[in-house]
Amino acid sequence: MSKKQAAIYPGSFDPVTNGHLDVIKRAARIFDHVIVAVANNTSKRPLFSIEERVNLLKDVTKGLKNVKVETFNALIIEYAKLKNINVLIRGMRMTSDFDYEFQIALTNRRLAEDIETIFLMPSEHVAFVSSSLLKEIASLDADISSFVPKVVERQLKERLCHVKNCRA
Repeated sequence: MSKKQAAIYPGSFDPVTNGHLDVIKRAARIFDHVIVAVANNTSKRPLFSIEERVNLLKDVTKGLKNVKVETFNALIIEYAKLKNINVLIRGMRMTSDFDYEFQIALTNRRLAEDIETIFLMPSEHVAFVSSSLLKEIASLDADISSFVPKVVERQLKERLCHVKNCRA
């Protein structure tokens, strides 16, 4: 009998992009169970509330039966221990991500050597998309339809229009 393997894909997902979704789908093909863990990071000023980010993620992953969306408010390794999961998924878009992601992975390993970090690369057509870049170009009224799922595009345009005090 094979062991059921689970993994956690943590992030702020503000908002979820097609790159995030690509990594989630890849993880769901590899692991029996994937938790997309939305960080409640108080040091960041997210555009969307944690509830909105969770709802958007639940909406765009509803067809993936082995994916669950949750929030966490602790070190990711503490959350992983709580869930009894020893694999973390990190998306690696570009080589510019490497230094930061490598530092995080080594720190997590030092704090919990039994928890492994696995890096997954998104497809090349979404590898360059980041939430920060996406919010910037969306705020300038650029077409973002190829970067995010429709529901995210709609919510992002509404939110940015509200912030800019425009008519939707």
